[in-house]
Amino acid sequence: MEVDYVPLQDTPQGLLCQNPAAPPLVQYTTVNMGAEPPKDHIIWSLITLFYCGNPCCLGLAAFIFSIKSRDRKVVGDLDGARHYGATARCLNIIVTAMVVTLVVIALIAVIIVVVQIQQTVRSMNNQDYRFPSSNNWGR
Repeated sequence: MEVDYVPLQDTPQGLLCQNPAAPPLVQYTTVNMGAEPPKDHIIWSLITLFYCGNPCCLGLAAFIFSIKSRDRKVVGDLDGARHYGATARCLNIIVTAMVVTLVVIALIAVIIVVVQIQQTVRSMNNQDYRFPSSNNWGR
């Protein structure tokens, strides 16, 4: 079996091995995988801005920090983008927790009011309360 040695691209001829019995040069390719780009949480910020009632304007602040994070990422300042993204995430967590807490409290309050109304109606039905007739008003 005959082996053909082909020079590598952009390799100076002096570096190639001229001995046919020697193994061919191997070219390695190194791919530098950068860290995952920082997240800006812009969708979550939009949801907290428009759908969560924006308590204490924190949804707006989260949206602003998300925009700043996206701008920093475009410019290439990944540390700044991470900082603004982390701030947006914290604000979104606070807004989401506040809204969930308020919804749970509102549901509990509605349930309590409905139960109280039902108990009042039942007690009124058990007492057989009758309104006075219109004929007896003047007497």
